[in-house]
Amino acid sequence: MFEFGRDLRKLFAQARESEDLGWVELIGPDLLRAEALRESIDAGRVSCNRPFETEHRAAALWREHARRTGAAESVDRADRCADSLSRSATTEDQAALAAADSAAAAMLRFDLCGEPERLDCALALLTSLHRPRSRRVASILAATQARLKARTARLAGDIDSLTEAGGLMDAAVQGDAAQDLDLRMDHAALALETGVVRRDVRLLDQAGRSLGALVEAASPDHRPLTRARALALCGAGLSALAAVAGHDAARAQARTMFDAAAEQFTPDHSPLDWVAIQILRAGDEAQPLMLLAQAESLTQGRDLVLGAVVRERRITREVALAEAVGDLAALMTLETRLRARMPEATPLDWSADQIGMAEILLARRRLTGAAPGGLGLILGEAAATARERGVDVLAERAEALLSSARA
Repeated sequence: MFEFGRDLRKLFAQARESEDLGWVELIGPDLLRAEALRESIDAGRVSCNRPFETEHRAAALWREHARRTGAAESVDRADRCADSLSRSATTEDQAALAAADSAAAAMLRFDLCGEPERLDCALALLTSLHRPRSRRVASILAATQARLKARTARLAGDIDSLTEAGGLMDAAVQGDAAQDLDLRMDHAALALETGVVRRDVRLLDQAGRSLGALVEAASPDHRPLTRARALALCGAGLSALAAVAGHDAARAQARTMFDAAAEQFTPDHSPLDWVAIQILRAGDEAQPLMLLAQAESLTQGRDLVLGAVVRERRITREVALAEAVGDLAALMTLETRLRARMPEATPLDWSADQIGMAEILLARRRLTGAAPGGLGLILGEAAATARERGVDVLAERAEALLSSARA
């Protein structure tokens, strides 16, 4: 990397004139925050020549900072930018862009912290708009709506909803928003998920080709985060197929993909991307426990979905290690820690801890034969809490654990 000197300032000066924000993948979160703040301040100056466009850009930078760090303040600032844009909009196109920024911030809040109501409010806002005159703005709205629909379809969990969302995604990707990398990533993820659920070879092939194109288009020297996200998604798809088919070669290939994704950047460059990759790698017994502990520390105290999931994965790994050596004292120590922090835990962390408590009870049963009391209640409450927040991965983890315990 190079110092923030004359050359970097020149790069920023050129990048600020472009609508493509891909260059922010090359800078760390501190510098990204400084850029977002600078744009916000510039938008409020009387001397600013294009205040609407500048604030629109600031909103995008704040969202990207929040996506990479989980900072609640950054999402709040993105929301304030969208509100300001809505108040200052003088045309239908500007009003539509302001609404798209507001919807994008709501979608990001859901991705970070859950709560499906945010998606419903964002969709209602977009539905209430007049059709913009500009094709570019119309494509932005269509892409945002398609990405929102994909998330609500996953929560609905039925094939019809997934198919409908897939149709919207197809239309958006084939339209003027074809260069929107977030849209293309969500499109590939939805095709992959639907293909696995339906055992549809065509959709799986489509997802594979889309992800391959993203990996090829994202140079590690220019778009390291996009490349890492695409590689991680490839690995997730291979893991899902390996689980369904019991294919060891696919499982090994998935591990290779996850390793390649993790090598694209350092944890401090994009903390949440790094945490997401560690979660995907958590099924690999060779993964050191300290990596999960490090990932948990990067998310602690922020009520983040990724934080709760990595917390559950770390507890599960600790329980497995203690059980492997028959260490009942270690299980008791872990249980004591969980019980002590539960009263102050956020709902998602509480759900993760409940799953961890169930893991401890089941491990103790396997070691001593002692019947675990209240297992159904513990896991049922954990699953219900996770579903209320729209975090299906935790809910499914609790339900699968209960199902295996009853088998």
